[in-house]
Amino acid sequence: MPVKKINQPLVHAAIVLLGIFADQASKFWAVARFASEDGTPRHEYLPMIGTFLRFQLDYNEGAAFSSRPQEIIPWLHPTLFFGLLTVIAIGGLSYFYRSLPKYDGFSRLGVAMILSGALGNLTDRLHIGKVVDFISVDFPDALMQRWPTFNVADSLVCVGVTLVFLGPSLYKKFSHASI
Repeated sequence: MPVKKINQPLVHAAIVLLGIFADQASKFWAVARFASEDGTPRHEYLPMIGTFLRFQLDYNEGAAFSSRPQEIIPWLHPTLFFGLLTVIAIGGLSYFYRSLPKYDGFSRLGVAMILSGALGNLTDRLHIGKVVDFISVDFPDALMQRWPTFNVADSLVCVGVTLVFLGPSLYKKFSHASI
């Protein structure tokens, strides 16, 4: 598919919707597989690549890497805090998307992925008041014991941010090639 074909607003909207679906479906599976009847994690895991990559249920009531920025405004309920933060981010990302050069399909794709991830995690917060995480990756113990557990939405945000930063360079490299 040539670069021009991925640089269509309808394609980006479809990516947002597919990303939300993939995120929510994978979280539904993780809760069904690893939660007890009351919804609490059963503290078991499913090895995917030995101990390097495994699936295990965890809930995140904070933000990235389980940080708790909502403690800045402790009187504001965390769901409302993250809801407002996400709405502001969506507005900013929408403005940024429209301000990107029309030819920068990689950056625009990245923004669509970030939006998808933000909406996926917001869906969790609105539905259960916290985010479902289930992907666990190990690192050499010299760096850290394990990377914080994450989900598909988090992955979409990380890949999207990378595409936004690398978009102009990728455009120059692939503008005349097929992807």
